[in-house]
Amino acid sequence: MQVIEHDGQIISIIYRDEDWVKGLNFITPGDMFVQVGSWWYDQGKVLAKHVHKDFDRVAKRTQECVYVRKGSMRVTVYTEELAVLDTFDLKEGELAVFAYGGHGYEILEDDTQIIESKNGPFIDVDTDKTKF
Repeated sequence: MQVIEHDGQIISIIYRDEDWVKGLNFITPGDMFVQVGSWWYDQGKVLAKHVHKDFDRVAKRTQECVYVRKGSMRVTVYTEELAVLDTFDLKEGELAVFAYGGHGYEILEDDTQIIESKNGPFIDVDTDKTKF
């Protein structure tokens, strides 16, 4: 697992095929405003049925997570001051979590399929994003 940090803040966490471990593995720190984890269990494993309770949480920014289902993409991450921090490629089966700083994407193959997840609600582009 690769963690990109700047000024003490996590900019991105990259979770690749070789990072998988059996059982429940949380990719993000427990105190981060988003929680992302992986599951790896054998047949017959039963996870407890549950309902998530209402609980007020405060999130001051949108977090984004992308998973490459098919194809590949190039990711550039930026500091909060919009300076390039790092560039990396994600291929099929890989995931990246973005917390602070900025990010941009370039699709590298035809028919690339990405799943994006982020906290909501989405207000509108002008409220939620600063494009640069």
